[in-house]
Amino acid sequence: MKQFQIIVEKNVPCEMRDGVILFADVYRPNEKGTFPILLTRLPYSKDLPHYSHRYLDTNRLVENGFVVIFQDVRGRFQSEGDFQSFRQEAEDGYDTIEWAAALPYSTGKVGMFGMSYYGYTQLLAATKKPPHLAAIFPAMTLNDQRNGASFRNGVYQPGFTETWSLESIAPDLLRRKYENPQERSNALRKLANQLNRIDELYHFAPINQWSPLKELDIADYFFEELSHPLEDEAYWRKSSITDKYEYLTLPAFHLGGWYDCFIGPTLTNYQEMTKANIHTGQHQKLMVGPWGHGDFSSVQGEGSFGVHASGDWIDLEQNITDLHIRWFNHWLKGMATGLETEPPVKIFLMGINQWRDEWEWPLERTKFTNFYLHSTGKANTKNGDGQLSIHHPVDEEVDTFIYDPKNPVPTKGGSTLFAGPLTMGPFDQRAIEVREDVLVYSTQPLTEAIEVTGPVKVKLWASSDARDTDFTAKLVDTRPDGKALILAEGIVNAKYRNGDQPEKELDGEIVEYGIDLWATCNVFLPGHQITLEISSSSFPHYMPNPNTGKSLIDSNQTVAARQTIYHNEQYPSHIILPVIPSDKK
Repeated sequence: MKQFQIIVEKNVPCEMRDGVILFADVYRPNEKGTFPILLTRLPYSKDLPHYSHRYLDTNRLVENGFVVIFQDVRGRFQSEGDFQSFRQEAEDGYDTIEWAAALPYSTGKVGMFGMSYYGYTQLLAATKKPPHLAAIFPAMTLNDQRNGASFRNGVYQPGFTETWSLESIAPDLLRRKYENPQERSNALRKLANQLNRIDELYHFAPINQWSPLKELDIADYFFEELSHPLEDEAYWRKSSITDKYEYLTLPAFHLGGWYDCFIGPTLTNYQEMTKANIHTGQHQKLMVGPWGHGDFSSVQGEGSFGVHASGDWIDLEQNITDLHIRWFNHWLKGMATGLETEPPVKIFLMGINQWRDEWEWPLERTKFTNFYLHSTGKANTKNGDGQLSIHHPVDEEVDTFIYDPKNPVPTKGGSTLFAGPLTMGPFDQRAIEVREDVLVYSTQPLTEAIEVTGPVKVKLWASSDARDTDFTAKLVDTRPDGKALILAEGIVNAKYRNGDQPEKELDGEIVEYGIDLWATCNVFLPGHQITLEISSSSFPHYMPNPNTGKSLIDSNQTVAARQTIYHNEQYPSHIILPVIPSDKK
């Protein structure tokens, strides 16, 4: 076996346009010649393999003839400057790409890789169209902080945002703040105590005075974000790509997971960049496994999908590092890989635990089918009579429940990301479905399998005696033994139900709400039931709505609300499922 050596250069400086120096580690072949560059820019420390080498064998990338560069973003770890989440990454990314392309061992072609935050640093940099950026590989990432990161459909996400700020960002901010070792140690011990109390701290309101970060006197970006309403387009567009897809004309491999907190944005990025590149020839590729955020194992939550579902042995053929090598060999080296002649989409079908190749997303053969809510007004009782069927309702009783922000429905699994057990993946919802503030609608046990693959939405007609409120929807696969595993979920805020511009306060009127559950890919097997849960909260995934017309961002006062759900001829509440015909061979 040929011996292979890697040269490692630590803390290589890279000057930004404003004079701030960012530092990177360079891994390159100990050979003469020039090589393509693979760059990642992260806020979690280039020196921590758990993050910098998290899901890839980066040594293999170097062995395959690439220079790999890990850079601490502005204001993090070794790099200079002040950290402002996402807001500086487009320009800094451009400058770093052009610097990397000019290194003496570079061919001038640069690719980028990384997941989550360092998936987004790729997309933000690409919007500036750096001349030497040839291809990217964004995994499990976002497209707008108002769509799955800080907020979702107008609702703040404390579980994600507070955990990320306290657990991932705060430690380095404290190290940078305190030069005195004893002061630094005391501050980090205080932080550790707060992290041990995170479940309690999720309840703190108002959030714009969130005590952990206020007491530590750090993370100004956290409070800056909270001071800007969703309709402040000038602020939020700075860190968004949703209005910049036309500039993203380069090859991109989008990697996602059905239980990832960014599965919605990942699918949107693939769709919109495919549209933007129809006439450019810049190839887009999509792969979605049964994975949670940053977790590519075959076991997720209470679900086991088989070893072939693992990112280490995808379909018993390849791993995630193999995917990267093949992708960048094609676009940065010009090697013949066959990428452009094969189906661009590969998805994992839960329920039957199989991978399948497709030519598009969503699938052209999808038959979007309405499953309507039915009941006699007892969908929230232990032995309730809530049903789902394809039959349009006629005259039916309404369903009602009392939503108390002081006693929100607990989050158990799903496409989430926050501290603690039971936080993401398929978990049993039976303990939640017996609550009086959760409405449950199920089909009869299926006589034949139904595949549901694609975007999932709920149209809900509801009224409330609150001035403002939220409604949630959850798609569940209920098994013959009663186990009810979550597949997808979503929420809508009444005030922002039509986007990022606020509507007037509620006054008891019946309102049509659209709840986006993003997407799933599941085969409901014979004997299983398709179940829909309707409620008004899921905590700590979502901040409870106080029902007062204000928000727990700047208030701590709450009132209970009476929620009424309509399902009749005039107001036919339903879930729209992407049913795939079974005649596909």
